[in-house]
Parts: sequence; structure tokens; C-alpha cells
Amino acid sequence: MSSDSHTESAPVSPDADASPAGGAARAIAVAVLLAIAGPVLGIVLVNLAVVPLAFAGVEITPILNISLSLVFLTWGGIGGVALLYLRYRGKDLSYFGVRVPSFRDWVAAVVGYVAALALGLSAAVAVSQLGVEAGTNQAAQLGMENPEVLLLLLPASFLFIGVGEELLFRGVVQTRLRETFSPAVGILLASVIFAAIHYAAVSGSPMARFTSISLLIFPSVVFGIVYEYTDNLVVPVLIHGAYDATLFSMLYLAVKFAEMPQETVLFV
Repeated sequence: MSSDSHTESAPVSPDADASPAGGAARAIAVAVLLAIAGPVLGIVLVNLAVVPLAFAGVEITPILNISLSLVFLTWGGIGGVALLYLRYRGKDLSYFGVRVPSFRDWVAAVVGYVAALALGLSAAVAVSQLGVEAGTNQAAQLGMENPEVLLLLLPASFLFIGVGEELLFRGVVQTRLRETFSPAVGILLASVIFAAIHYAAVSGSPMARFTSISLLIFPSVVFGIVYEYTDNLVVPVLIHGAYDATLFSMLYLAVKFAEMPQETVLFV
């Protein structure tokens, strides 16, 4: 991400702080609060959608359950908070650098996808080989019990998950942090926040859940680096979508045709 864009946007921030220390603390606090607000709003919206359906006697099947989560949690909550923050800041989508990918962007997307997949799977395999207990992603668990859910999650990875999560965590959180911190620090902080927010989406003991969310930092750092390099949010959206779709595909094949390896379920 170009330093010029951050230099221009920082002075107009309504949540800026005059002192360097205060500015850093405020930037982190804003980033964390936004990261929490997205899922919380999404959960509220999902419940508001489920309750009337339940009262109407509609059966909440796994497919309906995941569909409601994709629409109201990922788009409505996570993506919605990102867009509300844009409105609060008086910005438009150019704040994220959203544009049609250039040839350079596509190259970065391919390299980023390969790097994210290699890092994510390597870390998961290492954890498995070391015998470290890891938690289970709840979406993966639902998919193991209902493989048709995994087929739905393939296009949803691009249309919902990648879009919503990258809008908030790279578009808003990382960009806000970059107004105060260097690229390396901003990317790392955004990645840690991104991973930590997934704690509630993982089942298992506290240590197992911590292990699983720690693995998410690796692909998340790749998403952040590519966003910094291209200054185009569309690129990490594509990488994130392809990354998740690949792992959902692997999980589907493992469930349908082979014994499922533990590392398959450790995904974003």
C-alpha cells in the first residue's frame, strides 16, 4: 500500500490522537473494537433472522443455518461494520483501493495464493506431526457432518467470506493501523486481531483453540502483505476466497472418499 495514501488520510481521521503513544494506543483500540463489532453485529442479525423463522415453524437445516450466517454474519455484520466505518470517516471505496485488478495484481494474487496455502498447510501439518492438540473449526465440523454444506461454501468463499472478512480486516483494520504504524507492524497487528477474532469459531479446549487460531496468522500475514503491495483490496479478497475454497474442497474430498486428516480442518 502506498505511503502517500496513508499520509493523505491520516490527518483527516476523526479518531486521531496528537501524541505518538496516544495515537498508537487509540489506533489499536479502534482496530480491536471494529474487529469485535463486526461479528457481534452479525450474530445479532442472524438471531433476528432465525427467531421469526423458528416461530413460523421453519426447520433450520444445516444449509439454511450456514446460508443465514453467510448473509447476516459475513455480509451484514462483518462487511456492514466496515461500510459503516467508511461512512463515519466520510470515505468511499477508494479508501480500500478497490479497482479492477491489473496484470501485476493478478500475478500478486497467484503468488499470494500459493504462499498462503503453502504456509497454512505446512503449519497445520507441523502441528499435527508434533502431536499438539488443535481445535476444530465449527464450519468444518458442520461440513464433516453435512458434506453438502461444503459444496455451498465453495462459491461462498469468494462471494461472502473473502469479501466480508477482507473488507473489515484488511480494508478497515489494517488500513486504520497503517495510518499510525509501519507496514510490518500494521500487517502483523491486523493479522493477530484477525486470528484472535476466530477464537469463538473454534471448538475444543482453550489451548487447542489457541493453537488453531495461531495458525491463521500465517495466511493472514500473506493477505496483508499482498494488500500492502498492490493497494487493491480486490486482490486479498481473491486470495482469501481461493484459499478457503481450496481447503473446503480438500475437506469435502477427505470426508467423501478418505479418512480425514486433522490438518485439513485448520483453515480461515
